[in-house]
Amino acid sequence: MKYKAVIFDLDGTLLDTISDISDSMNASLEKYNFSTFSEEEYKYFVGKGIDVLIRKIMETLKIEESVFDLLKKEYIDEYAKRNNAKTQIYPGVMDLINRLQNSNLLVNILSNKPHFQTVDVVAYYFKDFKFDEIYGKKVEFKIKPDPTSALDLIAHLNISADEVLYVGDTNTDIETAINAGFDSVGVLWGFRKRKELIEAGADYIVEKPMDIYKIIVGDGNDFKSR
Repeated sequence: MKYKAVIFDLDGTLLDTISDISDSMNASLEKYNFSTFSEEEYKYFVGKGIDVLIRKIMETLKIEESVFDLLKKEYIDEYAKRNNAKTQIYPGVMDLINRLQNSNLLVNILSNKPHFQTVDVVAYYFKDFKFDEIYGKKVEFKIKPDPTSALDLIAHLNISADEVLYVGDTNTDIETAINAGFDSVGVLWGFRKRKELIEAGADYIVEKPMDIYKIIVGDGNDFKSR
């Protein structure tokens, strides 16, 4: 096989987290009598980490900068209460990652969610599966699409960029893959649409998790985006 490792984004790729994220952020906003947003709107706020999420909301609502730290703390506290309330593993994901591991591929996560939240959520939902590397947003790295965290991850795996397939649901993920030199897969069950993924430069677009395995074993021509 061409690939030795698969790196997955987390939110919108492995886990449908949007309800818990939106409920937590809305609860934080309501405490201070700010307007709230729909889950569909949050799908376009998320993707670049907690700081960008909050700043997009503040910009939309014209909230002054002095409130940033307060809202961030409130959100972290609220999400800690709710991060396993409505979140679900997407259908077919467990079958895929078990198939990958049984095929001796390295299976990893790279997320813009804060590292401590990433580790907690993965431990809860994937308690019977051991990922090779789990990277949330760490203080020493910039957020995706900066490739530094991705390249550090593969350095720990002792593999090269051309041996990696990167899987995500947003333009941020596809841009991360391009910046790191990985082949990329955009998934259609997540938070964004086909048009965004194609315009970002995804190599493949898939509708079902097991389509990713077909790409890995060399039967992925039907999923090429161009």
